[in-house]
Amino acid sequence: MIDPDEEPLHLRLNRETARLSWHALLPHFAAGSVIAVDTSLDLIDVAVKLSQDDVAAVRDWMARELLSKVDDARAAQWVEQDPSLWTVVVKPWILVQLDQRRPVPARADA
Repeated sequence: MIDPDEEPLHLRLNRETARLSWHALLPHFAAGSVIAVDTSLDLIDVAVKLSQDDVAAVRDWMARELLSKVDDARAAQWVEQDPSLWTVVVKPWILVQLDQRRPVPARADA
C-alpha cells in the first residue's frame, strides 16, 4: 500500500516509466548510471525510496542483492539478449527492471 505522503511522487514516477531495450541504454551503462532492480521489488517503490534518500532501504536491498549497479557480466548477457526493460530516472540514476510480461527472446544459435 502506498503511503499517502508518497502518493504524488509515486504517481509522478509511475507516469515517467518507459519500456526500453538494453541497447538503448548502453550509453548510460557506459557512464555508470544504470542500476538493476530485482523483479521481486516494485520498481516505482524503489524509485521513491531512492529519491527520498532512504539509506536504510537502499542498503537492505543492496545487501540482499536486489539492487545493484549493472556490472559488465550482466551487461554482456543483456547485449546478447536485448531484453525489454522497464526504466525510470531518479537522477543521476536510471533504474531498470526486466519486463516480466515480455519474455527475453531466445537466441537463434542457442
